[in-house]
Amino acid sequence: MPFLDRDGVRIYYESVGDGPAILLTHGYNLTSFMWRGLTGALSERFQVITWDVRGHGRSDSPDDPDAYSQALTIGDMKAILEAEGLKEAVIAGHSMGGYLSLAFHVEHPKRVRGLILIGTGPGYRNVEAREGWNEHAEGRARYFEKYGIEGMGSEEGHGGEHRSARGLALAARGILTQHDSRVIDSLPKIRVPTLIIAGAEDVDFLRGMDYMAKKIAGARKVFLKNAGHLPNIDQPRAFNKAVRQFLDDLD
Repeated sequence: MPFLDRDGVRIYYESVGDGPAILLTHGYNLTSFMWRGLTGALSERFQVITWDVRGHGRSDSPDDPDAYSQALTIGDMKAILEAEGLKEAVIAGHSMGGYLSLAFHVEHPKRVRGLILIGTGPGYRNVEAREGWNEHAEGRARYFEKYGIEGMGSEEGHGGEHRSARGLALAARGILTQHDSRVIDSLPKIRVPTLIIAGAEDVDFLRGMDYMAKKIAGARKVFLKNAGHLPNIDQPRAFNKAVRQFLDDLD
């Protein structure tokens, strides 16, 4: 169980397998446990790196709100690659992790061999829409402050164990929130192979994923039937096949 020390904040990650690398970032209030079904399917041919975002799972949950931001989280991703001696990797993520993957590409495009965006959106150019998203994030924060970890929603059981409701609340305010349109504005500039994959019933994100597919040149779009916001859990065989095919085509 390797940990990185990031200015006193321990970040948990695991690396299994050998070959071209893929870094998987989970969604909000989930953990690296969500990737357990994919890791085994890929590790025979690829180096699969999973990790827990600060405030989640086995990573630390500092009390200081300033310890939570997208910039720090992107720095955590870069530090993991450096700890593994990797110049580049396929950067993949679910929901919040997909947005962070796009943000990572904005900051470190030369480190991105490809993108896999799962059940996510590109953020907002419209200020009012962005404020609406941030109100949603604040609602998640208040929920965990009121109900604690025991108040986990429908994704409970798929995300592994958390240690701190305060960590989840601060992560919602510091990492889940959005502050500008840099990510959505970057889509036409993406030149790496990109896979966009979602459950066909993930109604809150389908429009955003269609938009990304149109704006990212050459993007491959896969919508899985009978799957919602966790397509890797709802349709694991079809999900793993789509990801494996994308990675094989890169090679």
